[in-house]
Amino acid sequence: MDGAANGRRGPGGGILMGKPFGVPVYVAPSWFLVAALITWVFGGQLERVLPELGAARYLVSLFFAVAFYASVLVHELAHTVAALRFKLPVRRIQLQFFGGVSEIEKESETPGREFVLAFVGPLLSLVLAGVFYGAMYLVEPGTVPGVLIAGLMISNLIVAIFNLLPGLPLDGGRMLRAVVWAVTGKPMTGTVAAAWVGRALAVTVLIGLPLLTHTGALGNERPEIGGVDSLTDALLAAILAAIIWTGAGNSLRMARLRAHLPDLRARTLTRRAVPVEPSLPLSEALRRANEAGARALVVVDGHGVPTAVVRETAIVAIPEHRRPWVAVSGLAQDLKEGMRVPAELAGEDLLDHLRTTPATEYLVVEDTGEIYGVLSAADVEKAFVAAMARPS
Repeated sequence: MDGAANGRRGPGGGILMGKPFGVPVYVAPSWFLVAALITWVFGGQLERVLPELGAARYLVSLFFAVAFYASVLVHELAHTVAALRFKLPVRRIQLQFFGGVSEIEKESETPGREFVLAFVGPLLSLVLAGVFYGAMYLVEPGTVPGVLIAGLMISNLIVAIFNLLPGLPLDGGRMLRAVVWAVTGKPMTGTVAAAWVGRALAVTVLIGLPLLTHTGALGNERPEIGGVDSLTDALLAAILAAIIWTGAGNSLRMARLRAHLPDLRARTLTRRAVPVEPSLPLSEALRRANEAGARALVVVDGHGVPTAVVRETAIVAIPEHRRPWVAVSGLAQDLKEGMRVPAELAGEDLLDHLRTTPATEYLVVEDTGEIYGVLSAADVEKAFVAAMARPS
């Protein structure tokens, strides 16, 4: 599935293994479960092909599991290199249950770039399958190297073919999205089409995979329904179908989010503010704000230069009878780098700016440096939730 070992854990990412091209690579805890499963299954196959290995077959199987996920990492690195080439930031690569994912933080600007970004992963998996196919002629069949190379050839071919299926969240789904985007001129239309194809694909996998394995269409004999093998096939199909269905749904939600992001504008979300001196009592500052129809306070120095923003939560915490005796400077948060937000900032750029400098309030300024008002992080969050609730 798609889209220096120091033992440290990343935030929700797993174990950090390295930073190729400056992008951190994490191994999720679920990978160890899958690696153990691959070792057990492949070990059973080796017992039939190379019975003389004995218990050592599990060491060979473990090597295969690691080599297979190294191939998956190469697949993900292809996406990463393409994204960096298109100047799209990549947060991390994570190897996890049933594959890996490259977390690219921004959308491609054109359908052509989206198509290329999606296609390079399966393309490189096909190249690896071809390399291993050629390597099979350099080793003797029926030996450990021969079996390993054949297994890696087949597994990379499966990864490529599976990811080329035309439904999100697979690479083929992103390619379909790019094609529909190019035809209609609307990225949202492409996402909706590819996501629904992905959901149809999930249902097909859920029903079709057990039927194919039972009828022997995948090269095995299943004269009767039932037994551990049939249960395993059904469980595998259910897991794959759930992953595809969930990924398709997430793609739809992310597309709806991006469609509504332009509605988040600093200028429209900003509260009108009044400038106040640091020593001014809170009661007088609030009186001036009410008189001016403002909802925020900005502390300025003797030259009128803003130095701090009064926190709304701090104001609420002061009882009304104490407000004449509390100076606004004691309730203010000093303006740090990044807490000045341009009034024209909007959409993803606005969210990126707020994420870079977490705070409860921000000073919004015009291009000239003039104070426009105060932006509350709570107001942005409410607008974000409201935008997500509206139909696309």
